[in-house]
Amino acid sequence: MKSFSSEVEGQHSVEVNWVDRWQVYQRLQELDIRCWCETNQPLKVEISNPSAAIQLWSVIRQFTISRQEMIYTLEDCWQNKA
Repeated sequence: MKSFSSEVEGQHSVEVNWVDRWQVYQRLQELDIRCWCETNQPLKVEISNPSAAIQLWSVIRQFTISRQEMIYTLEDCWQNKA
């Protein structure tokens, strides 16, 4: 059985709305996650560890869920902390 880290490591294509792609790219760069994109091509991301995979998930989620879903998630987190 493969370990989790070997399952996530490597280069991945990420389908992101072309309008949001630059912002996703910039944020991944800020997080020191290696990524690149070519004209009219999907964003490519290199995942080197589980932490990078979680950060990628989080960044993509910010651009794919509705504002209301974000609010529900935050409220749920606050209630679970109390």
